[in-house]
Amino acid sequence: MRGLEQIPWLYDALMASAEWLGFRRWRRRLVAGATGRVLEVGCGTGRDLPLYDDASRVIGMDPDLAALRRARQRAPGVPLVVARAEALPFADNAFDTVVSGLVFCSVQDPPRALGEVRRVLETGGQLRMLEHVRHARPVFAYLQDRVQPAWTCVTGGCHPNRDTEAEVEQAGFCIEPDDRVSRGVMRRFAARVCDAAERPRGAEGQGRD
Repeated sequence: MRGLEQIPWLYDALMASAEWLGFRRWRRRLVAGATGRVLEVGCGTGRDLPLYDDASRVIGMDPDLAALRRARQRAPGVPLVVARAEALPFADNAFDTVVSGLVFCSVQDPPRALGEVRRVLETGGQLRMLEHVRHARPVFAYLQDRVQPAWTCVTGGCHPNRDTEAEVEQAGFCIEPDDRVSRGVMRRFAARVCDAAERPRGAEGQGRD
């Protein structure tokens, strides 16, 4: 399904407007805590890539080749890989940090993709995520549900009514309360794979085949 997200120049124009209004601060905070070997899932046109302190340890990944061509212009030294979040072409425990910014609203199979994130994360590794989520107030969540089919079609895959935070927890991650920011429908947070004692009931085994 092609939409706004698959038209790199148009997506960049929309994101540039959002960043002028303050969204760039969210991006900077997202990448600021990334350490060690870093995988950015869904790097798109590469707007995050120049923000890393040490880009030499970052790999960018996206399913859209046209977007990656734009990312190459922004970050010439960062390796870029064409792949889907549901099938990461990396070894188990390959990364210390996985970063995802405005991606899981459009991923076709979030539980499978989060299982892949768990697989490629080193023990004790961190998932850092920036996402818009389902509104906590029922009336606004209802409106999100109503606009979702048309919105998903126009954007090329974005689901405005996904509760991505809950999906992350259901996949066996524990969100770190000291590294979480909530503003309206926006969330920025860090999460680690839960210990057995921390894991929410019913989450055991989810996100893995």
